Amino acid sequence: MSANAGSTQRVAGIIVGESTLSVWGLTSQARLGRQFERAGVVSAPADADRVIVLRADWVYDEALVRGLAGATDDVALRAGNGEVVALSVPSARAAEAATLLAERRTLADARTVSPAQIADGYNDKLRKREPPYLLPLTAGSMDAIEWRTFLGAYKGVTDLVTLYVWPRPARYVTRLCAEAGITPNQVTLASLALVLVAMWLFWTGHYALGLAAAWGMTFLDTVDGKLARVTLQSSRFGDVFDHSIDLIHPPFWWWAWIVGLPAVGLSLTHATLTLTAIIAGYVLQRLEEGLFIACFGIEMHVWERFDSRLRLITARRNPNLLLLTASMLFGRPDLGILAVAIWTVACLVVHAVRLLQAAAARRRGPLRSWLSAPP
Repeated sequence: MSANAGSTQRVAGIIVGESTLSVWGLTSQARLGRQFERAGVVSAPADADRVIVLRADWVYDEALVRGLAGATDDVALRAGNGEVVALSVPSARAAEAATLLAERRTLADARTVSPAQIADGYNDKLRKREPPYLLPLTAGSMDAIEWRTFLGAYKGVTDLVTLYVWPRPARYVTRLCAEAGITPNQVTLASLALVLVAMWLFWTGHYALGLAAAWGMTFLDTVDGKLARVTLQSSRFGDVFDHSIDLIHPPFWWWAWIVGLPAVGLSLTHATLTLTAIIAGYVLQRLEEGLFIACFGIEMHVWERFDSRLRLITARRNPNLLLLTASMLFGRPDLGILAVAIWTVACLVVHAVRLLQAAAARRRGPLRSWLSAPP
């Protein structure tokens, strides 16, 4: 493990005590070791400027580890029950801090902080604000720990299916994957297989089976990200692999859906126009979102509360699948794909308006996400 915490100081990590309990298939020592690595914390105190000392019988939010690693004064992290569970000190006091923490004591001259004081609750990557968690690692609290760490890995602004339907089943499957040693990239590879299966089934007019494969893919797309975060296995390659699949496949599904209509005795009067509207609308919406980030420094869907609510139903894959599923149940898949085209164009227009409104708002100062404002 090597990197710098902060701009110049090198920070080392020490774990005191031990625990026989595992969270998401990781022992406490292994979990804390991965958190150290991801926070840029080195393993050799003698080579560091500062040291953070953590107790192994607690579960820490990653934001807390990063916050402690960035501290420049003596800091004692106090849990909700009043116990001091972590210290951040100069390397010269490493042995003293480790001894005191192992004995459930603290440094008399350390600045005592709560989790909320050492870490901001806003997570830009996951598009949400929530208090950082700090949980006692006990046998009786394992279910609560698993649920809280799983929710901590969930995006706050996403579509309604991912946000409201998938969490509980995804937690169960994520646990099975973690216990079986299945990696996030293996789950992503399985989702890619379902992308191809769904496309072929749509192409041949087998809409019910195709939708089953498509929804299965969207479920695995939820599981792989959560598995990566709860097991602390997120990687640059995994992000690119997952997001590339997410970005590319939806237009191919909608194209295949149109091609499959004659197989069920249906046709689309303006098939070429419909497909053009869907593909052009999809590409242009993605460009609008990228332009918003480039111009204003934040994602479009986290700017104001309206944008986050729109993200629940905007013309992305899962809301479009809801339209297609409803149309298939009513025996009119042709009307479903037409609805997707209309909704795509409508969302394209709304996003264009939001770009103009953001440009006007920036004249009054930089744009900030409504989620980043302290509650």
